Amino acid sequence: MENCILQNNAINIYQQYFSDVEETPMVEKSSARTVNVYQDQSVPTRPITHISWSPDNQTKLAISHCNMVYQAQIPKESPFSYIWEVENPNRPLLTLKPQHSCVCVEYNQKDPHLLASGHINGLVAVWDTRKGHEPVELSVTETSFRDPVHDVLWIHSKTGNEFFSSSTDGQVKWWDLRKLAEPTETLILDHTRDEEQQLANALGASVLEYESTIPTRFMVGTEQGIVINCNRKGKSALEKMTSRYTCQFGPVLALQRNPGFVKNFLTIGDWTAKIWSEDCRESCIMWTSFHKAMLTHGAWSPTRLSVFFTTRSDGTLDVWDILQQQKTAALGVKVCDEALRCLRTHEMGRLVAVGNQRGTTYLVEFSENLSVCNKNDKMLLTAMFERETRREKILEARNREIRLKLKTKAQADEGAGEGAEGGEGTAEMEIAATDATFMDSFVVSAEREFYTAIEQELAKLKPVEEAPPDEVHEEHDQFTEMKPQPVPVQAELPNPSPQKEKAKDKVNKSVGT
Repeated sequence: MENCILQNNAINIYQQYFSDVEETPMVEKSSARTVNVYQDQSVPTRPITHISWSPDNQTKLAISHCNMVYQAQIPKESPFSYIWEVENPNRPLLTLKPQHSCVCVEYNQKDPHLLASGHINGLVAVWDTRKGHEPVELSVTETSFRDPVHDVLWIHSKTGNEFFSSSTDGQVKWWDLRKLAEPTETLILDHTRDEEQQLANALGASVLEYESTIPTRFMVGTEQGIVINCNRKGKSALEKMTSRYTCQFGPVLALQRNPGFVKNFLTIGDWTAKIWSEDCRESCIMWTSFHKAMLTHGAWSPTRLSVFFTTRSDGTLDVWDILQQQKTAALGVKVCDEALRCLRTHEMGRLVAVGNQRGTTYLVEFSENLSVCNKNDKMLLTAMFERETRREKILEARNREIRLKLKTKAQADEGAGEGAEGGEGTAEMEIAATDATFMDSFVVSAEREFYTAIEQELAKLKPVEEAPPDEVHEEHDQFTEMKPQPVPVQAELPNPSPQKEKAKDKVNKSVGT
């Protein structure tokens, strides 16, 4: 017995072997499978508008159901939303019973029992799951929004009692859950340069973005396709809206910063997804091709920084990895036949909750190679973002230089032609004229290239003797340069020598005699 004890003391039984060996990169085929399905408990079923994971190991899902069709009169439509246990898809853990349907429900990241919700009638509410199905706090109609509340986000603070919300009426309001009678602060998204902000000129907010690492800044996506970068510490409304980006042709349906590169953000709208940099305001640095089906939502992967997910109206969930390929998605999953409306990623990266038009939520699990970040991924992604940002900056600088030259030339021509009366145009008219001149130069260049290509092809098809006369080409002289016609060279006959002439005369005389 003593010998065994001495042997145990002589050997380090807690030593970890092969701890210094580097991990080999995984070679795994990308795949996905549906883990669970959560269905709407009401009849008729309603679309899913928002999904939120609980902060306590993300074992619960808060799912809001709302029909966003304007003035839709559906008989016996339920306003209820549900909280589900991830491992129990048969029955919801709790049913939220508001008076009006919830457009969005969001968990408090510090207290898993608190939720904030935005409703279709413009009110916001606070819920405590320990106190039942009814909201514990509800805002007042007079101080709330005029349109449905499309997004609610909690603010990262010491107390965790503040959140802010946005609506399509063009307002962003900050709230304290201890007093919802009136908002603590209000911002009107009026992009004009007037001193007084007017609600009539405001841009309708469709989505909010907030990063906890930069608590004073946030981003707003609008129905007009514009993303506004805001700073809450600004003194005036114009100082709070620091910059604007024209991102989409239609509403911005999804907006999220990259979790590892906060200067780069993803926008979803129309039929494409775009990646932007805060340093480039005129154009995005990367984008996907236009899809046949409309994109409805998107989000970055929280663990693998180069991966993002998009949902489509044909029921397909696409996984994009910009380090592997950029033209097509790395994986496409046909989740259902109905249109997908929203998605939310799990903090571990492998699970994604997707909601569709019929009120059904699918929990999809992806393979490990789509959720684990390799050793060199961050370095490669940094180099890619920096390279694309530098390229866009060069193009923007060149574009500004061309516009400035054209504007200066237009002003000089206008001043020389009209004298003193030429300076009455406004700055907007000058910019419009400059843009028109800028576009006309492209049109003339395109026409010149077109006619040049036509002339070259005609010259190849027709032989030289059948070349068209010069009169046909005269009407296109302003676009193409005339090629000189080949001059025919006449062959000169050789002059006979005098000796040959004498010999020829002798032959003729002899024949005559």
